[in-house]
Amino acid sequence: MPRDHLQSAERSAAGSAAGTPGRTSPDAGRPDAGRPDAGRSDAGRSAADGAEAPFLELLARGAPAEAYEQPVLLARAEGRPAERIAALERAKLLALRVRSEMEGRRRREAELSALFETAHDLAGLRDLDAVLRAIVQRARSLLGTDVAYLSLNDPERGDTYMRVTEGSVAARFQQLRLGMGEGLGGLVAQTARPYVTDDYFRDDRFQHTHSIDTGVRDEGLVAIVGVPLTLGDHVIGVLFAADRRTRVFEREQIALLGSFAALAAAAIDTANLLAETRAALSGLERANEIIQDRSAVIERASDVHDRLAELVLRGGGVHDVAAAVSEVLDGTVEFTEAPAAPARALESSRAEGHAVRHGDDWIAAVAAGDELLGALVLRGHPGLDPVDQRTLERAAMVTSLLLLARRSAAEAEQRVRGELLDDLLDARDRDPRLLRDRATRLRADLDATHAVLAARLEGGTAGADQEADARRRLWAAASHLAATRHGLAAARDGGTVLLLPLAPGDTATELACRTARELGTAVHEPVTVGASAPVGPLLARPDTVASAYAEARRCLDTLRLLGRAGDGSAAEDFGFLGLLLAGERDIAGFVDRTIGRVVAYDERRGTELLRTLDAYFACGMSPARTKDDLHVHVNTVAQRLDRVGRLLGDDWQSPQRALEIQLALRLHRLSGVTPPPPAQA
Repeated sequence: MPRDHLQSAERSAAGSAAGTPGRTSPDAGRPDAGRPDAGRSDAGRSAADGAEAPFLELLARGAPAEAYEQPVLLARAEGRPAERIAALERAKLLALRVRSEMEGRRRREAELSALFETAHDLAGLRDLDAVLRAIVQRARSLLGTDVAYLSLNDPERGDTYMRVTEGSVAARFQQLRLGMGEGLGGLVAQTARPYVTDDYFRDDRFQHTHSIDTGVRDEGLVAIVGVPLTLGDHVIGVLFAADRRTRVFEREQIALLGSFAALAAAAIDTANLLAETRAALSGLERANEIIQDRSAVIERASDVHDRLAELVLRGGGVHDVAAAVSEVLDGTVEFTEAPAAPARALESSRAEGHAVRHGDDWIAAVAAGDELLGALVLRGHPGLDPVDQRTLERAAMVTSLLLLARRSAAEAEQRVRGELLDDLLDARDRDPRLLRDRATRLRADLDATHAVLAARLEGGTAGADQEADARRRLWAAASHLAATRHGLAAARDGGTVLLLPLAPGDTATELACRTARELGTAVHEPVTVGASAPVGPLLARPDTVASAYAEARRCLDTLRLLGRAGDGSAAEDFGFLGLLLAGERDIAGFVDRTIGRVVAYDERRGTELLRTLDAYFACGMSPARTKDDLHVHVNTVAQRLDRVGRLLGDDWQSPQRALEIQLALRLHRLSGVTPPPPAQA
């Protein structure tokens, strides 16, 4: 984007932020008035979330200025809300400012480097022509022109002649001599003032001569800028930069060319008066040492900037930042949580906005507004120059940005995971394909076997605020656990519900116990967890997840009634006892969990496994008496019982399981309950 357009955009953005000139913004006194989302509602901030992301990507890949319009145009084309478009506009202007600042810094670094190199050449002057050629080459490179050249005045002939050219292809141009006042160069040499033209042949300020115009035309030059080479009040030559197309040279470029002209004049003066200026040479050597020292400081600061920028772009963490700064500062830098840092030094650093010394260490607060996120501590390095101190402070700033970015990303992912679980629990008319696509983006497999877990805090709280804070911490810990296990989590019914996949060989009971321990450790309070029986696939029926959650809630209530607060267990651990203790009597669920596979088998195949089971238990679990009661062969009874064993498990005749099965058979017979077909036959 052209510089004047960018400046106009910046002024427009500044005007919008500040309000009408002469009037005080109503938000001017607010602590958050400087923030991009100051004064906006929660909905506005929600619409603005993520507005910076496309522009950060454009900044990262060095896109041209015109590319920054695309996210805004795309949002308008998609019919996004006005707040979203406004947020994108603000982010675009900020990104363009950052881009301009970055380009300006890179340009200034290149200019300073070239000036330092030229000054270095000048300090070790051996060949005047080599120094002048280097000056012209660097001027052409930094200004990005087609040609650069330097002319020197000839006092005896009263004109100026070409001494060094770079990029020139015309022999006549390279041999030009300009009389004082003739052409642009002659006018500069005569007046000792810089001149610039964007179209030389259309500019009537200069005295055009046939020889000069012919040489310029042979070279094909159009836009030319010339600055004088002066020693005191005397002009000794002119330094030029020129393009073969129309171009407007900016003030900074003219000033840079003037700096090179000053160095060129110094080089010429040094070469002519070397023998008579030994004292001046000593001063120049001292100046050169200072320049070299500052150059090293700038290079070190630039190295830190590059490393930190690379860390941010590739998603590095706070410990990566500490390691990078440790290497640059030749010391040990550690990130420390706020409670572990020296309180007085940390508060002083936050208040002053600078790193402060604490004994032999340096403390730089990592803060976001009034919130202390931690500190960067430089160990055992009492002597720290201002540049290194500033490096530590910038590293602390980058660390705070990384922490805030990670927190925002984690909160956004937690919200998305919670919304998906809410839809699985409540929105039974949702399109299963869309639900599966959303889960895939979160790396959750809805076709895998899962357990639904209900978790609740058991620690006493002093008040409503403390209870709400404890619930938030439980939700955050559950969300983190779900994200690491490729599951889902949401706050619900005063607690938290989790949907976690079961690993091969894992049971719902083991998962519940493990989750209770991990959540309790994370929030430093007892957490009770009830789990449903394994379910899957989750989209087989609309109420699969909701039914499993109700079962997990009943298990949770049973644990609390039995005095097992802070423990974890699954519904299948309690059998009919859980049905008796639960607040809601889910008879159909109990029958389904206990003999549902047998019922479904009879309905599909037309067999009499249920009747055989009833007779088997009524006959004291005697196959011989059972065959008489059913009037079938004993082998038929054995085959049917073998089939039952394959459906219910090898331990179905154990005392505990046998009791559960008999109760389920009785409930099925008396209440006429027909359990739904199980998810897995």
